[in-house]
Order: sequence, then structure tokens, then C-alpha cells
Amino acid sequence: MLDRKVAPPVQPLASISLPAADVLLLPNGARLHILRNAAQPVIRLQAVFKAGKWYEPGSSVSLLTARMLLEGTRTRTARQIADEVAFYGASLECEQGFDRATLTLYCLSRHLEKLLPLFLDVITEPTFPEVELAQLKARTIQNVRIERQKTSYLAAEQFSRNLYGSSFPYGTVFNEAAFQEVLPEQVKAFHLKAYQLSNAELFLCGDVLPQHEQLLQHVLGSTKPVYSVPSPITIDAISGPSHDYVTVPGSLQSSLRIGRLWPSNTHPQTHQLQVLVKVLGGYFGSRLMKNIREDKGFTYGIYASVGPREHATSFVIGSDVNAASASAAIKEVHHELRLLQEELMPADELQTVKNYMTGKFANELSTVFEQCDKYKSIVFFDLPTDYYSEFIRQTREVDASTLRQLAQEYLSPEQMIEVVAGPQE
Repeated sequence: MLDRKVAPPVQPLASISLPAADVLLLPNGARLHILRNAAQPVIRLQAVFKAGKWYEPGSSVSLLTARMLLEGTRTRTARQIADEVAFYGASLECEQGFDRATLTLYCLSRHLEKLLPLFLDVITEPTFPEVELAQLKARTIQNVRIERQKTSYLAAEQFSRNLYGSSFPYGTVFNEAAFQEVLPEQVKAFHLKAYQLSNAELFLCGDVLPQHEQLLQHVLGSTKPVYSVPSPITIDAISGPSHDYVTVPGSLQSSLRIGRLWPSNTHPQTHQLQVLVKVLGGYFGSRLMKNIREDKGFTYGIYASVGPREHATSFVIGSDVNAASASAAIKEVHHELRLLQEELMPADELQTVKNYMTGKFANELSTVFEQCDKYKSIVFFDLPTDYYSEFIRQTREVDASTLRQLAQEYLSPEQMIEVVAGPQE
């Protein structure tokens, strides 16, 4: 008879490998990466450009460019674009990040041929109508004003500025006056340079049929480069004040951000560092959660995470706490950091975290779209092809002594940038 009081045995994940991608060089120089999986008749096409914040010539130009792509082209209005996408039951959106911008199309495999001209039109022929641009500015400014009433937003904003430095692209914050002054001509000029298909990385995954490869080569591979791509900024991140306080009058809570610059994911011990961060605050049973949420009751949640980007990587501990408990919560964070530096981790705790990490990783590969997302990291971060198999191996084999050594090197409270946003001190 099944005893439901006894947990089922956990089987270790021996190894894992991503499906191999076919990589084709299109006639115009773009690279097409194809991952095939016919489990469902769905397909995802992404065009990724060096058009993120890192490459923009002025404040918020990359953001406005990405958000305006679907607001009209020379042959279609914004309404016509939306209607055509809806008619085929598809999804089309453009996202801008710190390093890159991505146009993503989801559709049934049989509809790709019908939707590909629209996909191309959005990339190559946007008109950036002034009325829609003004409306987008107004909406964005209003949203930021609302967000800046929250301690969590203000703490994260100030933390980024202090961590990277105000002149580093990852550290610059939203400037309402500069945003309002961005001209349509600036957006158009950035688009012409940054959104050239000849410099794009194209990712096609899902139920890819033989004719799709030829279709993309013909439709997306025939464009010619017009301008050179924007020159990347060459600048180092320089952290600012180690302690900062943002006053939010009348707030009942305080938001904490504690962290530092972190080794990139090309570091030889990057996977072992992930285990260390997970133990500290990377899952619900982490040390920070047990101490500051469960034992002390200072917060509903606290996390520690690593944010890898192409030009700098960050480590951050974040939480929202009762304002009266902010100092005590920070003290407990320091306590947990020092414990990791001073004491060996118990074997059962370490094994639990290893099981959690490998199991979660396997779950994140359940669809071809998730597999493609992992593969994209290898492409953009220039990682070795065995990166994820090494993740499994190093996670399984890391010991408590190695983690303590890493904590001594990277988790000293004295090395951290600390920002608190809350009421008047």
C-alpha cells in the first residue's frame, strides 16, 4: 500500500543535451538557426537585432523604436497589422532589452508563408507616425510616474545606477525630459542602422517544414545592408556609493537591494556560483527565505539572483519589508552571507538544492521554444557548446568546501552595494 507520508525517491539527472540546431547563412549575411520539433503544429520565428539600450545614440531611442515597429508601415496601418495577425490566430510583438531587440512571431506552421510578408514589412518599412509616437510617449511617461511611486521601483533604479555607474548603459535611468524630446527623425535613423536583416540573428523553431527554410532564404535573405550597424559603447562599469537611501515620504514599507558586480557566465566556476546563489536565496526553501520570511516575519518574500547580460553581470538580493524592520532585515542578510563564508553547508541541504536545480532545468526544456531560448544564450554569450551539460556535471559534483571558498571570495557584506528606498529616516 502506498504510504503518502514518505516522499518518492529522487532520481539524479545523469546528463542532458540540447537538440542540435541547423545554422544557415542567408544570402544577405544573416544567420538562420533552425530547431525542429513536430510535436505540435506551431512555429516561432524571431529576428534579433543589436538594437538594445547598449547601442542607442540617445536616451530611450531604442525603447521607442521597438515599441513603434507595430504602429504602422508604408502599406499597413497599426489596425491592419493587428487585424492580420488576429485573423491567423497568431502573435506578433517586439521587445527591447539592454543588449538586443527581438521581433517574435508565433503562428501555426501552415500560416507562416502568409504571415512572413507582414513580418518583413514590420522590420523594413515602419513609418513611425508622429501621432502614435506622441501617444506612446505620453503613456510611457505616465506609467513611469506611477512606478516611481513604488519603493521597489525606486530601489531597483538607484541600485542599477550605483552598481554600474550613471554613464554605463545598464546604469542610466529613465529621464522624462530627454524622453519627451526624442524626435521621430532620431527613431527613424536608429531603425535604419540597427534593424537591418543582414545583421540579424534569425531563430526558427517548432514544426519547421522543408519549404520554410527556402521561404525564409527568399523573403528574409534578399534584403541588402544600407548602413553599418551602430558602434557598441566601450566603457567599463564603475560602481558608485556603497550605501544609499531613497526617501519616499509616507511609505509604510522599505525596499532593499543588496548586491555587486558578478563574474560572467563564461567564468570557469559559473555553475558552482549558481549553486551558491540558489542556496542563499534562489528558491522558496532558501536560507534568506527561512530566516527573514519564516523565522523573523519581516517580509512575504526575499530572493537572490544573478542577472547575466552581454557586457556586465549583476548579483542582487531584493525584498520589500516593513519600514521599521529594514535595518534588522539587512543585518540578517549580512548574517546569512557570513554563515556561508564561515561554515560548511550541511550535506542534506546541498543535495536538496542540487536536486531542485537539475530538476528545474530539465523542466525548462519541455518545449522546443524553451530549448531554443537556452540555445540563444549560447549564441549571444558566446558560450561553449557543452555549457549546459557542464551545468549538470558541475552542479552534481560541487562540494561544500568549494562553495565556502566561493562565498569567501564573492559574498562578503563589505563588497556589496546597498540601496534602501523607504520613508524619512
